[in-house]
Amino acid sequence: MRIGVVLRYVALALFLNAFFMFLSAGLSLFYKDAAFLPLLYSGIVATLLGCFLLIFVPSTDNITNKEGLLIVVLSWLSSCLIGVLPYILWGGVFDFTNAWFESVSGFTTTGSTILIDIEVVPKGLLFWRAATHWIGGIGIIIFVLSILPYIGIAEILLFKKEISSVMQHNFHLRARRAIQILVGVYLVLTFLETGTLVLCGMSLFDAVTHAFATIATGGFSPRNASIAYYHSTAIEVVVIIFMILSGINFVLLFSAITGKFKQLFASSVMRYYLLMLLLGVIFASLDLYLVQNKSLFQALRYASFNIISVGTSTGFATTDTAIWPGFSRLLLIFFALQCASSGSTSGGIKVDRMVILFKSFVNQIRMAMHPNAVIPIRIDGIALKEEVALKSILYIMVYLIIVFFSSVLLSAMGVDLLSAFSGTVAAMGNVGPGLGSVGSTGNFAHIPAAGKWLLSLTMLLGRLEVYALVIFITPAQWKSTVAY
Repeated sequence: MRIGVVLRYVALALFLNAFFMFLSAGLSLFYKDAAFLPLLYSGIVATLLGCFLLIFVPSTDNITNKEGLLIVVLSWLSSCLIGVLPYILWGGVFDFTNAWFESVSGFTTTGSTILIDIEVVPKGLLFWRAATHWIGGIGIIIFVLSILPYIGIAEILLFKKEISSVMQHNFHLRARRAIQILVGVYLVLTFLETGTLVLCGMSLFDAVTHAFATIATGGFSPRNASIAYYHSTAIEVVVIIFMILSGINFVLLFSAITGKFKQLFASSVMRYYLLMLLLGVIFASLDLYLVQNKSLFQALRYASFNIISVGTSTGFATTDTAIWPGFSRLLLIFFALQCASSGSTSGGIKVDRMVILFKSFVNQIRMAMHPNAVIPIRIDGIALKEEVALKSILYIMVYLIIVFFSSVLLSAMGVDLLSAFSGTVAAMGNVGPGLGSVGSTGNFAHIPAAGKWLLSLTMLLGRLEVYALVIFITPAQWKSTVAY
């Protein structure tokens, strides 16, 4: 394995971060706030590191499978690490642990925060915080590949390593075309939401940072009260629409935009995704209406926004969901585990795997009734390979096991059970808020330092879909000769 080739691509990820650091520094200079020098110095450090790695390594368009895996994991880890610098140099509540937690939460689009008072943070730093969402939302490597010319086999391999594994079995586009579609839809959605939020009365700064967080399904807001700060039904409706859109497979979304609208609803995964959100909103609305005596409008308003926010792994809030009735809180836990579609910016298990799980269950019942029959699992009329179904079910099991053990470890650190479990679910699903003390109006500042490191690892496991990070930290996988 050629470490030099790997580091060359990591350098490109550092340049991407440096660009947004300089952009944030420019904004900080415009607002004359205290984050200008921290952001400027961070951008310079990221640039120098990138140049050092790039200058001494020749370019290549041919990489191995192991090199591709290492490039993806190191690009994420190096981005999270360099993302710590602006926070530490600014100071305040950011020691290294808090800065690492905030950086990982940003890049993985989790949206959990240690900040108690967000609005005292300089705008330049808040923009960088939102930018980490936007960089990580579509994938750091996808961004890097989109600005490079075609690089042959390396591009194909890196693209496959970056996208969700459940997306690959039905993904037939060439890598270059797929990247163009993903980035194109990402940009269009961001610009559209920004413009619409400005029309609804948001300042341009707030509109951009909220659009970054929405389209990346991240949830970082520059306001302590999140979307509730604006007391605007119009803003909530706009954000709801873009959260739903951001949870849809971008290739399907592109098909609908380009006139092939029928393909959108021909997808059983898409139908399941929208149906579950609809049912979740209906049941939560009824629960709030009947148990908490909310007016029907209030119940529908709160349920629609917050169920969809969690169900797309965005994590914005308009009310304190920690005091919702038990049934509605269970719905939030379910949606935080499931989340939205592969090929979107959402985290979680993903609805694709839930559909495969359900169809596998039905298939096993049929085979029990007809033992000699050969009954393939079909999705949208296409037979699914048994290997794909097995991998999806195994992933769900591993995912839940990680949630369980992380919850146990957090509880052992003194975190109450509800906060430990819901916080772990939120971290693993890259959702953001949990319940209890880490709910939609709370934060993670009180979590012990060891717990923050554990949750940071859980966020990365969720964002990289477990296997890539596990392979990376398993020494036995790297026994082959390492060359520069």
